[in-house]
Amino acid sequence: MGLFSFLTQELAIDLGTANTIILYNDKIVVDQPSIVAIDQSTGKMIAIGDQARAMHGKTHENIKTIRPLSDGVIADFNAAELMIRGMINMINTKSPIFTPSLRMVIGIPSGSTEVEIRAVRDSSEHAGGRDVYLIYEPMAAALGIGLDVLAPEGSMVVDIGGGTTEIAVIALGGIVCNKSIRIAGDGFTADIQAYMRQQHNVKIGERTAEDIKINVGSALPDLDNPPSDFIVRGPNLMTALPIEVPVSYQEIAYCLDKSLSKIESALFNVLEQTPPELYADIVKKGIYLAGGGALLRGLDKRLTEKVNIPFRIAEDPLHAVARGTGIALKNLNFPFLMR
Repeated sequence: MGLFSFLTQELAIDLGTANTIILYNDKIVVDQPSIVAIDQSTGKMIAIGDQARAMHGKTHENIKTIRPLSDGVIADFNAAELMIRGMINMINTKSPIFTPSLRMVIGIPSGSTEVEIRAVRDSSEHAGGRDVYLIYEPMAAALGIGLDVLAPEGSMVVDIGGGTTEIAVIALGGIVCNKSIRIAGDGFTADIQAYMRQQHNVKIGERTAEDIKINVGSALPDLDNPPSDFIVRGPNLMTALPIEVPVSYQEIAYCLDKSLSKIESALFNVLEQTPPELYADIVKKGIYLAGGGALLRGLDKRLTEKVNIPFRIAEDPLHAVARGTGIALKNLNFPFLMR
């Protein structure tokens, strides 16, 4: 830290489709849903994070809730800028006399196009970032898990986030082969909504589907410690009368099967491209699961049976990418950081 280090605030940001996490001084200072509520008449932000999520699906015509990121990339430039700025303002470290310049490291999906990368960079700069560095999420997840990404040996990471599933083989500080598919937590939520509509004739919102996923979400129809059924309340699509439906984990395992099969085929696709020496390292070490999707009951067991390579769930998978961006922030000379 130099003499004028207090003039620069260093932040590591995991800009996720579902949640945005900000690290400052190695501590998670912001962990909020990636959502903003905007006043339609003035265009000003009313709420962000948890407050905006509480409004989601319950607003009138003057208030609009927006999720600025879709499938891991910025879908609404203005809302993304407001959200990043608002979340940075949540950190109460600013001096009342001056605003420090910001140095940021931000995680982005490995399948991002040049346009999508530019959108993240521009939003961050407009929100006050002076030095903006970008890191691919699977690389950040590997760092956060504690893998030695610079070593001459292969490591494989599967990061199932809100908008994308990132699968990457990493060696010597670079991504050797990877695949980024737009099937992840949000896709699972949409599957549950469609299933409830078709099978139970009940209409549910995004938040309720998310609650079902958290409470009885499963990748296997047969679990050792099964969760109890989750009671869903909503309007019957035919009569509009209220009904109660108990939902079991077996039903959710069945309803998520198609999406999980697509993740499995992407996994095989990456393993096919993996050089044989790195493949041998992966078989020996196992494959690491990170992101919120890693918390789906029985997912590691299902993938281990399917691929025949042991899958290991990262410690605190939700914050693996955020911790990795924090490590990258301290080592800005890492070869994989993009300016």
